[in-house]
Amino acid sequence: MADGYMAGHPDVTIEMLDLGSTDYMTVLATQLAGGADIDVLSIKDIPGYANLINLDYLTPMNDLLTRSTSDFNGTIEQLTTDDGNFYAVPFRSDFWVLFYNKDLFDAAGVPYPANDLTMEDYDALARQMTSGEGDSKVYGCHYHTWRSCVSLFSILDGENTIVDGSYDFMKPTYDLVLAQQNDGICMDYGYLKTSSLHYSAAFENQQCALLPMGSWFIATLQTYMADAETPFNWGMVKYPHPAGSPAGSTLGTVTSLAINVDSPKAAAAADFINWCVSEEGAKAIAETGTFPACGSAETNEIIRATEGFPSDDASAEALNTVAVYLEMPYTQYASDIETILNAEHDAIMTLSETVDEGIQNMNDQVSVILA
Repeated sequence: MADGYMAGHPDVTIEMLDLGSTDYMTVLATQLAGGADIDVLSIKDIPGYANLINLDYLTPMNDLLTRSTSDFNGTIEQLTTDDGNFYAVPFRSDFWVLFYNKDLFDAAGVPYPANDLTMEDYDALARQMTSGEGDSKVYGCHYHTWRSCVSLFSILDGENTIVDGSYDFMKPTYDLVLAQQNDGICMDYGYLKTSSLHYSAAFENQQCALLPMGSWFIATLQTYMADAETPFNWGMVKYPHPAGSPAGSTLGTVTSLAINVDSPKAAAAADFINWCVSEEGAKAIAETGTFPACGSAETNEIIRATEGFPSDDASAEALNTVAVYLEMPYTQYASDIETILNAEHDAIMTLSETVDEGIQNMNDQVSVILA
């Protein structure tokens, strides 16, 4: 992006600062506390974003963003704080889709999944695609150990978020996934935790027919298939959704850009950010195989044209979303809430607690934080 912007703005020089990937947001906060000369900041997660806002390190972007907030698929609203301001602008977006192994479906004589799957449809399909025993078993679906892989199906009706303090709405999803686990439709969560089996290995080794996962996995599969000893055909469809919610409702994460409140070059920084989320900037992002936050039919076609992208129209259609719900919307308590939900998710999935017990613990503990 920096190169693309400088090509059209020869009077501007952008110098990149590498803070590393380990504890990036903590390192960034430390740099800003020390008065580091940084103008544009990359915001990689919501807890870190909330912390920088609480420390008054970020400039409000409401009056600086030139593109309509309606072009960001609802993510700007989820970054807006209680004071009505948003302090970062998403430029990259990853959203969740349902990957599937075409060869396994062909071998089973089962039609490929559709681009409009309710949770009930998805569950039935996963059960239909489960076969075999032992090392040769094919699981109908696979869930990585992240909490987002299971509990966040619950927020896709747009009626609840994970920062409201009440989590009874998650019970149907936990019940569904635990029933799948009990019936051998998906791998056991406890086994996955102890074995550290990565979701990419489960899918690439053809151990599962369906994999709910983020769009970043597209590039991973393209790279893997280019050199795989036993490549296979794969595709993707839109994320499964609750009945009554539209197809294309999905989870997402964003990477955003913000301006240091002490930057002496705030005007130039704002111009760069506005270029990054312009049509020109979005195309530059798409050409790297990354999804821009302000995606379009044109940027989707750019990504579809990358080598190794599935050739079927259904996979291309899977890139079109109607609503993207952030895995963690803004709240000043994001870090504390995430810690509680992760611990209770682990207890529920390992059967250390019942679903009802885990949800009650979420309700009790988060309500104390929000009080």
